[in-house]
Amino acid sequence: MEKAKVYFIDMRATGRNMLDKMEAMLKAAGFFDIEYKDKFVAIKMHFGEPGNLSYIRPNYAASVVELVRSAGGKPFLTDCNTLYKGRRSNAVDHLLAASENGFNRLSASCDVIVADGLRGTEFREVEIGKKHVKRAKIGSAIADSDIVISLSHFKGHEMTGFGGALKNLGMGSGSVGGKLEMHSDSKPEIKREACIGCGACVRNCAQEAIVLDSDKKAVIDYAKCVGCGQCIAMCRYGAAAPNWNAASAQEKIAEYALAVVKDKPNFHVGFVMNVSPECDCWNRNDAAIVPDIGILASADPVALDAACYDLVNAAPVNKGSAAEGSAEKDVFQAVHPGIDGRLGLAYAESIGLGCRDYELIRL
Repeated sequence: MEKAKVYFIDMRATGRNMLDKMEAMLKAAGFFDIEYKDKFVAIKMHFGEPGNLSYIRPNYAASVVELVRSAGGKPFLTDCNTLYKGRRSNAVDHLLAASENGFNRLSASCDVIVADGLRGTEFREVEIGKKHVKRAKIGSAIADSDIVISLSHFKGHEMTGFGGALKNLGMGSGSVGGKLEMHSDSKPEIKREACIGCGACVRNCAQEAIVLDSDKKAVIDYAKCVGCGQCIAMCRYGAAAPNWNAASAQEKIAEYALAVVKDKPNFHVGFVMNVSPECDCWNRNDAAIVPDIGILASADPVALDAACYDLVNAAPVNKGSAAEGSAEKDVFQAVHPGIDGRLGLAYAESIGLGCRDYELIRL
């Protein structure tokens, strides 16, 4: 198999600023090999949970938007709602959070669209027929787009070891029901102490699998439940919750990422800076575990993640960070013991999403 090409720029800005350097790298990496004219272009990214400051700067997103627009495309920034209850679990709060973090028409030069709608229930089923996922539930705006570009902040992750392009594409593009499918091998549960008996889950269960018992608490009939996650999306009190199981999450994320790019031109950019030990979904970010490294780009999301992973592990560990003092040579396993994110890369390659073998082209 031919090596995938991954392009790289470091953080030195002698003579040119980072935005100009990134634009030159994207052009060299084949960004304009895609025909954008009159096409809807989903720029998939994570807007950052308010309080977390390690997310990608909106300046970078604005530069990519302008490149797409210069080629005649119709770009929009997008992400799906979260499965957990936070500032990004519904479209109203999600858009406000994104705007607070600088992702809006003024600073990012285009509109933000929450891909899976008001409550996270707007999705298209994309048939892929893989081991775990037969039909992926992808946020409608992403599934309906003509082209997908991912902008991913590369960092640690408490469930998958690290988060990069595959995590951004797969988990990030799933509707609430899709996220439930990726996170859990089982069906939702009701936390009785949190349930107030409002009946929202009962009214919105398409399978009629939920009833209120004599104590006015929701009860799920698992013989009828299909694990769609609608009750989680509808519950405002955190009473309907997933049963977490990380065992197969990496493989499911890869399958969802495959569904996102299926039959679509796609391109991927990785930002290896502010490499925090945990996901940008937290409302805080811990100290970076390595120094800022640079920006990478590739038409292959698997190769991109593999290159980002290797560059981080080749870098010195930051003093005072969560990784300092560990005897573990892999910096991500130092902060998340026992979780090997490379397993997801291997599986992604096995299903044809990309190639782990890459050529790093330094510009």
